[in-house]
Amino acid sequence: MNVFWTFSAVLLLQATMIHCQGYSSEQASQCPEKHGEQTYPHPDYCDQFYLCTNGTLTLEQCGNGLLYDGKGAAYHHCNYHWAVDCGSRKAELVAISSPGCEYQFGLYSDGSACSTNYVKCEHGSAYVLPCEPGLAYDDRIKKCNWPDELVEVGCNPADVIGFNCPDKIDPHSVSAKFEPYPRFALPGDPHRLITCVNGHPRLISCGEDSVVDESSLTCVEKESHYRKRK
Repeated sequence: MNVFWTFSAVLLLQATMIHCQGYSSEQASQCPEKHGEQTYPHPDYCDQFYLCTNGTLTLEQCGNGLLYDGKGAAYHHCNYHWAVDCGSRKAELVAISSPGCEYQFGLYSDGSACSTNYVKCEHGSAYVLPCEPGLAYDDRIKKCNWPDELVEVGCNPADVIGFNCPDKIDPHSVSAKFEPYPRFALPGDPHRLITCVNGHPRLISCGEDSVVDESSLTCVEKESHYRKRK
């Protein structure tokens, strides 16, 4: 704890010297670590941070739409603003918009409530990226999600998965053994299966070296499965 507060005091002193006198080689030697790269929060501003590179101290500015939290990796040690808790530090957020991008850095929906794509903005340029198969972009949590978690915002999971969960299931079938989340084989796809959650389908991937055993509706190793069939 004493080390932390001592370093904080050093940072405050360095910040004052940087703003008042400019940067000098003497100040550069004040980084706690002389090798590698380390970052530290600015005491007042959430969109700035201190960077130590092999003992050299610089004051850095996060990109537009980004803030510093010490663990963000969206771009240059900063994280998306909606993912950062600034505490008492001030967050200066003024949108610099460009086509498809509210901020220069960010993640956005492409406008559909059930889209399997999303928009990633970097330096003001918008890139359309796909979700993993079976997922749809959830703008509320800023990442891809199960489509059945998006029903309340207008998503139809069956449209994403291409499968409708049956209303009734044979109680003696393999599918029924997995109630309340019955499973089904996906026709034409040996590497994925369907599990129904509250009447909506989810696509489950077995993995590169596994396939679906239709007799048990479980994922098994590919080699052992084909050896068993022989």
